[in-house]
Amino acid sequence: SEMPLLSVPKEVAVGTAMLGVAFATGMLAGKRYPSLVFGTSKSSTSGMIGKSSPLRQYMLDHSLREHPILKKLRLLTADHPWGRMMVSCDSAQLMANLVKLIKAKKVIEIGVFTGYNALNMALVLPDNGRVVACDINEDYAKIGRPLWKEAGVEHKIDLRIKPAIQTLDELLANGEAETFDFAFIDADKESYNEYYEKCLRLIKKGGIIAIDNVFWNGKVLKPRKDDLAAQSIHHLNEKLLRDARVNISTLPMGDGVTLAFKL
Repeated sequence: SEMPLLSVPKEVAVGTAMLGVAFATGMLAGKRYPSLVFGTSKSSTSGMIGKSSPLRQYMLDHSLREHPILKKLRLLTADHPWGRMMVSCDSAQLMANLVKLIKAKKVIEIGVFTGYNALNMALVLPDNGRVVACDINEDYAKIGRPLWKEAGVEHKIDLRIKPAIQTLDELLANGEAETFDFAFIDADKESYNEYYEKCLRLIKKGGIIAIDNVFWNGKVLKPRKDDLAAQSIHHLNEKLLRDARVNISTLPMGDGVTLAFKL
């Protein structure tokens, strides 16, 4: 069946077009110079530019505009034993740019960790904006909370320490369906589909849902039967391709990010 035409605010349409041009340009460059886009090592598990790649460092050096307190939190997180769980800084910058582009006021984040991405988005929200930040581990968030305060945005981050499904259900029960502008999903992968469905109900038309780790280190190519995370992400990826409720773009940054624009 035909996918519906885009019917979203002008700012979102322009932003989507820009992302599409950038992605197409990258793919064309990749066909001509494969090593530039997909890295020089054929053994790379994610198929992306490796974290230690000089080209990745060049990209960050020439595109990352990181608030000093964001940098402080990123370095603190990097020293944590589970620091690799943090969203890539270039992906976080894109999320903040999208939040600003659509003039968002209400944001949902599922999977906070130390709060780098929550801080990034809070910095661009208006003073009366808020990020409903969902996580089950307060110890991680305690690392970032002092820096949220230092940045002057702690009042914008509503941290909910409980299962995210419970928080999303509470928001729906409180009559907040179709009142959020943006959602970022980056928590337990087995629940991705349920997170997506509830966020779709909470996001208003023209809003955006960003889904992180959609490549899952390349494991989505041939998900093992015992790998529930890879199976879950793969099924959601297939579902999103055919979901007439949204328009989508999947970006090869970090571990893969899909943007779903609600119609």
